[in-house]
Amino acid sequence: MKLQISDDLKAKLPGFNIVAYTFSLLEINDSNHLSEAITTTLDDLSSTLKSKYSLDDVVNIKRIKEARDAYKRLGKDPSHTRVACEALLRRIIKYGNIYRLGNVIDIGNLLSLTFLKSVCVADLDEIKGDIFIRIGTDEDEYYGINRGKINVQNLPLYTDDISPFGSPTSDTTRTAITSKTKNVLVMLINFSFDDLEKDEKQMVELLKKLLKIKDLRKINVQGRSII
Repeated sequence: MKLQISDDLKAKLPGFNIVAYTFSLLEINDSNHLSEAITTTLDDLSSTLKSKYSLDDVVNIKRIKEARDAYKRLGKDPSHTRVACEALLRRIIKYGNIYRLGNVIDIGNLLSLTFLKSVCVADLDEIKGDIFIRIGTDEDEYYGINRGKINVQNLPLYTDDISPFGSPTSDTTRTAITSKTKNVLVMLINFSFDDLEKDEKQMVELLKKLLKIKDLRKINVQGRSII
């Protein structure tokens, strides 16, 4: 599998880049087989974030501000169409926790809260062909998980040979993680190159520590320029 970022997206967002891995699951992913380690880690992190930030702080957090500014440069209002990590953090600050949905989905939320970056977790077997990340158009039909049809025009859009399957705002139902998922794609979405290697190393460590997986492999991103 190849992963490429479009030239027009790179031109508008020079710092935009992806860290992507695939792996196979050695356990069932559903709400009846929840990892106590993930629960404890999520609870501890949620408590820390809730005590550290107020709702008024969120838009000024460096990584969330980078994502919001990127949306603005693409012509998208980040207060109307929120980046997923911002929406997740706001939920934590307001309610103190999030629902457990299954270990793979939960690890995606954990990674997002750890790095304050959007994270895509998708069923790898539902992705056909290579991955191409481009700017969404008004012709893109897109159904977000638990969100119905949403407008992804002017968003970074992850696409395969069939259709879009994700964005930094919401992943789609077509490639959603289910109890039948055996192989997983995880992508850490970055809007700058700051601390990229550090975040990648920590992400890999968390995946190995908190999930029962095998065959963890990195996908090289084509056309990515280092600044």
